[in-house]
Amino acid sequence: MADQETSPGRLRGARRKLATFVLLVLALPLFVLAVLRVTGIDGNRYTIAALAMTPYVAVGGALLGVVALLLRRWWTGAVVILLVVALGVVVLPRMYAADQPGVQGRSLRVMALNLRLGNADPKAVVDLVKANRVDVLSLLELNQAEADALDQAGLFGVLPQRLLHPAPGASGSGLASAHPLTERKLAGDSQFAQPGAVLDLGDGAQAEVVAVHTLAPVVSAATWADELAGLPEPTADLPVRILAGDFNATLDHAAFRGLLRAGYADAADERGEGFKPTWPGELFPPPVTIDHVLVDDRVAVRDYRVFDVPGTDHDAVFADLSIPV
Repeated sequence: MADQETSPGRLRGARRKLATFVLLVLALPLFVLAVLRVTGIDGNRYTIAALAMTPYVAVGGALLGVVALLLRRWWTGAVVILLVVALGVVVLPRMYAADQPGVQGRSLRVMALNLRLGNADPKAVVDLVKANRVDVLSLLELNQAEADALDQAGLFGVLPQRLLHPAPGASGSGLASAHPLTERKLAGDSQFAQPGAVLDLGDGAQAEVVAVHTLAPVVSAATWADELAGLPEPTADLPVRILAGDFNATLDHAAFRGLLRAGYADAADERGEGFKPTWPGELFPPPVTIDHVLVDDRVAVRDYRVFDVPGTDHDAVFADLSIPV
């Protein structure tokens, strides 16, 4: 009789323990990611991939914290909410535009696009360039067939200056410009071509630009980190430097934030558009922001936009800049 009377209480106790266990298991990835993000550790290719999901994890963590509190798991809920707050502190600022330097210089309109192994619609690319009056276009995953197609679509009539390194697969890259350009090696060694050039903006004004395409960290985390570290830092003197392309990195990666600490600003982040995804253009994997225009922090970012381009899984990223002279 006693066993029958106490069995419902035991069952409730077992259910509470099970619920607590499930909440703790779900909270563990949040804890690990929060520690990595706050301490600035990228880790291996798996944790690097997970860090790209930081905004999604923060939202999921908030929901988990609410569930824990509703189930009266006070300590679990409190810890989860604290972790979410820690992530919120580092990710929410990208929603807000920053004050820009008071630059009265030259306008430079920059666009970057990963062509997805040369499959982007060339007419769509040219139409985007014309509609946004692009001055400099950074092209990644550029093969010879795509270069020829862009030529036939009229790209080099709009941007006649070119520095192209087409290659099979994902290796090719290039720059097309309305301004004269002179090739200059600015980036370090990399698996994919990352051509650099000095742009002559007229009246003695110049800017340096690099078409960035680092190896994906899921292929080699070490190579990815080395290639990001090999990108040129801004200098104290003019000309200013601009890095535009597919970094295979988000603002939640310490290796990428190292570039910002060196003196660059992310154009999307500067305009409060840091959550706008650029890849893969589908719901799975969850879209993330890995394509960027980085500018010397003396440059003013007047506008930033993201455009869908048929034929590629990357969006084009566009920034309207004011360059100090």
